[in-house]
Amino acid sequence: MKKLKVFILIIVFLFLFIFINELFAQKYVTNFPEGSMIDDYYEDPENHEVIILGDCEVYANFTPMVMYKNEGITAYVRGNSHQLIWQSYGLLKETLKYEIPKVVVLNVASLKVSEPEKEPYNRLLLDKMKWSKEKIEIIKSSMTEDESFISYIFPIIRYHSRYNELTLDDLKYMFNHKVVTYNGYLINKEIKGVSTLPTKKRLGSYTFKDNVIDYLDKIRELCQENNIKLVLIKAPSLYPYWYTEYDNQVKDYANKYNLDYYNFLDNIEEIGIDYSHDTYDGGLHLNLYGATKLSTYFGRILKDKYDLTDYRLDNEISDIYNQKLYEYNNAIKE
Repeated sequence: MKKLKVFILIIVFLFLFIFINELFAQKYVTNFPEGSMIDDYYEDPENHEVIILGDCEVYANFTPMVMYKNEGITAYVRGNSHQLIWQSYGLLKETLKYEIPKVVVLNVASLKVSEPEKEPYNRLLLDKMKWSKEKIEIIKSSMTEDESFISYIFPIIRYHSRYNELTLDDLKYMFNHKVVTYNGYLINKEIKGVSTLPTKKRLGSYTFKDNVIDYLDKIRELCQENNIKLVLIKAPSLYPYWYTEYDNQVKDYANKYNLDYYNFLDNIEEIGIDYSHDTYDGGLHLNLYGATKLSTYFGRILKDKYDLTDYRLDNEISDIYNQKLYEYNNAIKE
């Protein structure tokens, strides 16, 4: 009987610990929806012929719903705020456990960053990522000096001070997930045009670090091993400044390995981007209107060059995407 009581007490303790741990964890529903984007993928992890990797320059600038509507392309954006090159590599490895796309698109802005940046950026990407070998690898390579690995396992260690911030959403979404994106695209209809052009500051060095190129090599090799076409892009964000020296290094790399590279800053007029209207934060990111133009433009390139399927002709897939388009259009109208 005594052993039974001890067993019951242990079970109760574990239950309470799990409950409190999940209660205090960030839910990323109302504030910082970027923290939920990683979780959205697991709701729909298949039948994407195009996977787009990168930082905020992809989840804000490319909308797969437009690519599907215009070209029948099934694409998914696996990007997050300040997503670093080794994080994109880890996400690609995880993605290949679920599906093998025809094309992987990598935004090259992250090549500028060779060291972990800030803990909040890590949390937005990792808190809701499923546990896997890849998640462990990303955590270990991304932690800043003040972080601990165990705090990722037990969120209560990191978020115990949230006791006075808890809301009904913390209960509602303890074990449920609210989808916040449309195939990884986060809608933003705000309009804040460019008032000043970015300052071209002189840098001490313009050369990408060796560890960054090593991860770019790993992404390229992983794509090659799985017969995936790797495409490099630079989204047309005006901030931070994209130096000619950066661009030339990417061009040299693309030429060396026979990769396609599209710097959309060179095609602003052709795309039709109006920076007085098509950005929500003065040029860092495109808004819905700019993303629609860019996705229309890039969708044509993807369809024309990479032998992608027109899934509008597939009854099963088109039924799914027609429902997604319906929800997407309703969200735009709200």
